[in-house]
Amino acid sequence: MKEIKAFIKPSRVQKVVEALRENGFESVTLSQGEGTGAYSRQDAFPSLDFRFTDSKIVKLELVCQNEEAARAVQLISDNGRSPEPGDGIIYTTEIESAYRIKTGESIKRFD
Repeated sequence: MKEIKAFIKPSRVQKVVEALRENGFESVTLSQGEGTGAYSRQDAFPSLDFRFTDSKIVKLELVCQNEEAARAVQLISDNGRSPEPGDGIIYTTEIESAYRIKTGESIKRFD
């Protein structure tokens, strides 16, 4: 199994999630956040919570089978892209194991 984390612009979230759902990736987790990066927008403003951040981001997380990961990454990339710089980044990692909280059973497939 693979875990995919994508840090994307808030304005692209709906398009990305809709594309994932239309292609069978139904379970995603979204978290709002703030970040710093190599690109700093001209209209960036300092955070009220963290004095060193300069942009709003959304972290999208999903877990899928190994053979589905490349397709998910492509969908996120295609639909998360905008005309402006600083569209974000996607990470993939290997999931060693996963378990259901209620039963403790091992999860072999995410369907």
